[in-house]
Amino acid sequence: MLERDEADLSVLYIGGTGTISASCVRLSVESGMRVAVLNRGNNAKGRALPDGVESIVGDVTDEASLAAAVAGRRFDAVVDFLSFDERDAERAVRVLGPVTRQYVQISSASVYGKPVLQTPITESTPTHNRFLAYARAKLRGEEVVRRAFAEHGFPVTVVRPSHTYDDANPPLAGDWTVVDRIARGAEVPVHGDGTSLWTLTHAEDFAVGLVGLLGNPRAIGEVFHITGGDVWTWDQIHTAIADALGVPAKIVHVPSDLYPVVAPDWFWSELLVGDLAHSAVFDNAKITRFVPAFGQRLTFHRAVRRMLAWREAHPELTAPDPATDAVLDRIVAAQHAARDVFAEHAPVEVPA
Repeated sequence: MLERDEADLSVLYIGGTGTISASCVRLSVESGMRVAVLNRGNNAKGRALPDGVESIVGDVTDEASLAAAVAGRRFDAVVDFLSFDERDAERAVRVLGPVTRQYVQISSASVYGKPVLQTPITESTPTHNRFLAYARAKLRGEEVVRRAFAEHGFPVTVVRPSHTYDDANPPLAGDWTVVDRIARGAEVPVHGDGTSLWTLTHAEDFAVGLVGLLGNPRAIGEVFHITGGDVWTWDQIHTAIADALGVPAKIVHVPSDLYPVVAPDWFWSELLVGDLAHSAVFDNAKITRFVPAFGQRLTFHRAVRRMLAWREAHPELTAPDPATDAVLDRIVAAQHAARDVFAEHAPVEVPA
């Protein structure tokens, strides 16, 4: 059996310093687990590893490097935050399957079909996303590991985060650049009419669900989304940041379809059309049934103040990006230009 005392579990995190994984590493350590982290040794976001975590340097995209990094090792769980597509998943089955009793693949809630035809979203909601290449790649990766489970018992648990943030990474299309624009009174584009519903999950809350699945034999072969129930409109998200900054939010509503026209190469453009523009509300009954401690502790209106404190303490990591700022300027200008053209050519009503 897989289940053992939590303090006796050995866990390898692949990644370990990202928005979600850093909180999971910290909670695993606090729970008494023996934790190792495998990555290239970079930490651009300034999230330090806790004391006692073993750092293993390797390139997970290079099969020989990955195999060398885990040679002779054995883990109760491997949590893979860097698996992206079917090639990554196939590599994990070959290299990591033999060294772990549980492989946790971090997928994405963006795999659920958009627009969602019935809410709340459950793990049985159809998975397809014709609008977002990222989601399709994640789904192909899921198919590989689930097929390996069905065919030869590969011990996989699939986890689908939705929009998860932490103090160092605001949940905005444009990241810290958007916060900077709000702070200095610049106009901020918000897709649609700003009223679509979006679920936000702080990484510390997500970590409770994920860490609670480690070592649980009943989680093998299962799929979970871990999202929480903090649901906001996009106008509310931007306004909450403005309120915490003590300034008004100058929101400009932009049709979602305009983003890829004005900024076709911008990372967020396709993500907006294929995911963020659609309301996403989740049923977390399954993860709560497996991990009763899971719940919403940090709601966004409180967490935003922690984010702004991080911004003040780390100006070198939260400075606006000039290229992103230029894209946002272009999107706002395009919306204003479109409205001006329509106003100029709108039919004039002639009095009777």
